[in-house]
Amino acid sequence: MDFYAYMSPRPEEEKMRREVVERIERVIKDLWPTADVQVFGSFSTGLYLPTSDIDLVVFVKFREGDTLPLWRLEEALRKHKVVEENSVKVLDKATVPIIKLTDSLTEVKVDISFNMKNAVKAAALIKDYKKKYPVLPYLVLVLKQFLLQRDMNEVFTGGISSYCLFLVAVSFLQLHSRENACSPNANTGVLLIEFFELYGRHFNYLKTGIRIKDGGCYLSKDEVQKSMLDGYRPSLLYIEDPLQPGNDVGRSSYGAMQVKQVFEYAFMVLSHAVSPIAKYHLNNHGESILGRIIRVTQEVAEYRDWITMKWAALSLNSLTLKGNVTLLVELQEMEECINNLSEEGAESPSSSSPPPSSSFSSPHSSSASSILSTHFALLHTLCSSPHTLLLGKYSDPLTFSTFCYVTALF
Repeated sequence: MDFYAYMSPRPEEEKMRREVVERIERVIKDLWPTADVQVFGSFSTGLYLPTSDIDLVVFVKFREGDTLPLWRLEEALRKHKVVEENSVKVLDKATVPIIKLTDSLTEVKVDISFNMKNAVKAAALIKDYKKKYPVLPYLVLVLKQFLLQRDMNEVFTGGISSYCLFLVAVSFLQLHSRENACSPNANTGVLLIEFFELYGRHFNYLKTGIRIKDGGCYLSKDEVQKSMLDGYRPSLLYIEDPLQPGNDVGRSSYGAMQVKQVFEYAFMVLSHAVSPIAKYHLNNHGESILGRIIRVTQEVAEYRDWITMKWAALSLNSLTLKGNVTLLVELQEMEECINNLSEEGAESPSSSSPPPSSSFSSPHSSSASSILSTHFALLHTLCSSPHTLLLGKYSDPLTFSTFCYVTALF
């Protein structure tokens, strides 16, 4: 729960990503004014990590027989300096042709595809399952981080995609033996260990496939192969696409056995950590149980600091105050407070400097950023409710020489 709360998207992170989408959309509309640009994937469903990609699909009509204009869009993105010069990759030979790029201002990675109707339908499907299984977002976010830091979260490197991972997690909950496994009060830690146990030790990848449609079930690969064309066979990680039954979602995950191995490793580590004998083994690093398999690096913490410092400040002027709310200090004064970082405090990334690189390995976080983010989250929340806000200044030697505090008067 703590990991989910910490890694869940902040308002300023969402604002930054929407600006990235808007910049790219302007370039696309300049090329094709009637194009419809839609967001799908983790940014659409809210299940994204701080460094996750943004997935975009462009719906535009072409003449029959025309090839996808991937290179034309790539050239336009370079021309408008939307992308980092050496970051653009056009994967025109992939099963789903895409453009992969990195935004020049934020270092957010973006994947762009064309006319993929099922991509948007998949996002709607994920939202439906999130409602049905309240524990699902907690499991998925931890699993995504676990695979990310081991470079197993991309299909083109042999890992498993976010959509594939989501379907595997849904199947796990659908076919779980305990009735309360899907309730909002289910023990997420126990479910996580059981997930690693199933897919790391017990699941038969050679003979069994996964179906989540109609309540979910396991499939015999021998039976699946009978309905396939000659010369074709189910992939090692066969997952039937609920939106297109003939499509194998896991067919490109050629490193499925490596994923199985790291799942088994996680099961062993977590099982040992919660076993009765674990209390007799000293934990010299003071890590949590989950911290034995997952890390958040200083680089990621600093990247989130940079986002908070820049986009939280920018969003102050766009706050919408609802109900009986009174601001007893000007928003301009709030911005001045934000910029008055104490020279005695810990160093924080400058809002004008480029974003730090983002990778995962060691647990650390800036206290200044955490406090700043907390204050803005509280401000956004209270400004949507019928409270009176008293905004003033105080001195905090650990973080800021001056800052704004928020008090709700009920």
